[in-house]
Amino acid sequence: MKDKKVLYVSSEVLPYSPYSELASMSFEAPRMVNANGGQIRIFMPKFGNINERRHQLHEVIRLSGINIVINDIDVPLIIKVASIPKERIQVYFIDNDEYFDRTGTLFDEENNMYADNDERCIFFAKGIVETVKKLNWLPDIIHIHGWVSTLLPLYLRTYYKDEPIFSESKIITSVTDTDYEGTLNSALINKVAFDGMSKKTIEPLKNPTYYNLMRMSIKHSDGVIVVSNPENMPADFVTYLKNLRKPVLYNPDKETFQNSYRDFYTKILNKK
Repeated sequence: MKDKKVLYVSSEVLPYSPYSELASMSFEAPRMVNANGGQIRIFMPKFGNINERRHQLHEVIRLSGINIVINDIDVPLIIKVASIPKERIQVYFIDNDEYFDRTGTLFDEENNMYADNDERCIFFAKGIVETVKKLNWLPDIIHIHGWVSTLLPLYLRTYYKDEPIFSESKIITSVTDTDYEGTLNSALINKVAFDGMSKKTIEPLKNPTYYNLMRMSIKHSDGVIVVSNPENMPADFVTYLKNLRKPVLYNPDKETFQNSYRDFYTKILNKK
């Protein structure tokens, strides 16, 4: 992994999020690549419960200030950055007061999903792309963690397909245990279609369940890492994974994942 550039995208990352399997793997994987001579960037949403003072976040003026169009509405993009202590890894936070300045993350105080989570996902995906373009940082691998990140591969392979900075990037999607039941706002497919994507291309978004979002991400990825136990997944999704014509790594062992991740990254990078 020496000198390879890996972009990690996740909704949860230690130490900025409470401990979870997703937050842990979104920290341990970048740390592994960093320790092996790779170059790392991590992107996550700037949720309102992240303590900016404690974690020493600061706004990057040169990266902020552009507007992201969501369903024909201009939404200001704010970029903040921090460094994970002792790791020398930079984390970029996608922020907007309307979308993220609230006490909850993806769920309110009564554990109901926010109605605008669909727009937040679109904003997150577009905000990442626009920021990486400004950084002029060409990632060799883009590793997706969590359902909030699942629209990024779609946008990279369609809406931003002519951006030269991503032309050689390989995309990997990690599948973890679902953390929500039901669906996102059913208007998501129309909001994505507004960006010029055909309804056929984004058909899984008609019913934006957790596993349909995963299907959308996997469809536009070069490889898949299955972190969750297949026994916890729906039978039709397990069958879908088995029938994929792309590399799939089943890696339930969180303690000794480093070697298998390195080998899988190398395999994806060498894939034509």
